[in-house]
Amino acid sequence: MNETWKAVLLFLGGVAVGAVGAAAISKNKEQLKPLAADLLSRGIDVKDAVMSKVETVKENMEDLLAEAHQASEQRKEAKGASDA
Repeated sequence: MNETWKAVLLFLGGVAVGAVGAAAISKNKEQLKPLAADLLSRGIDVKDAVMSKVETVKENMEDLLAEAHQASEQRKEAKGASDA
């Protein structure tokens, strides 16, 4: 089976799953709405937690980069002083 057929079958599978999901939601709208809202709120909580960790890692990397620049400058100054 070549890649084109795989892509077509995956697309058709996605359409079928989407159609089944849409039908289920339209029939049980009142029962699924609180569940969907809870699921989305938990997803938002996870996103916020991940973004907090990403921000911490970003700050740590910026600090490390600043320290590396400082060490590099010190080595350059020491080398320049020893050459003179």
